[in-house]
Amino acid sequence: MPVIRTCPNCGQKNRIPATRLADTGRCGACKNELAPVGEPIPVDTQLFDEIVQNAPVPILVDFWAEWCGPCRMAAHEVARTAADTKGRALVLKVDTEQNPQLSARYNVRGIPNFAVFSGGQTRLAAGRPRRPPADGKLARLRTHHLSAEAASLHRQCFDSSSKLHFRTRWASIS
Repeated sequence: MPVIRTCPNCGQKNRIPATRLADTGRCGACKNELAPVGEPIPVDTQLFDEIVQNAPVPILVDFWAEWCGPCRMAAHEVARTAADTKGRALVLKVDTEQNPQLSARYNVRGIPNFAVFSGGQTRLAAGRPRRPPADGKLARLRTHHLSAEAASLHRQCFDSSSKLHFRTRWASIS
């Protein structure tokens, strides 16, 4: 199931396969360049599965709902991350109200919730940021619950003030 993108030059709708979403393409009508996807892609279950299994780049998934205030607050950072990582990573948005089966599959029990996929597999499921425990407890929790790779990515995504920072070196997880 390809993603439909409209050419900014001529308005032609173009089908882009999941394997090419991070690539620069050409419009089928005017032959001008189509930039890699630089915004979050809203997905359903079928499109989610296709992109996660076939995308050659890492994927950040934002599990959200329209009624969720914290989700709306994080949306700006998620959109900025999509723009900043254009061509190097993809950002998907899963509406948990419209796709409860995806939420259940990845054990999403609270939103906003974030996950990173690479090579068709979950690399990190972060969840909602919380105030980190005092002293060295955070390091022990990371070591106990996360692999070294996931712990490193988690440190890059969340700072000590619990504000979201999606300035992740995507190449390090692919």
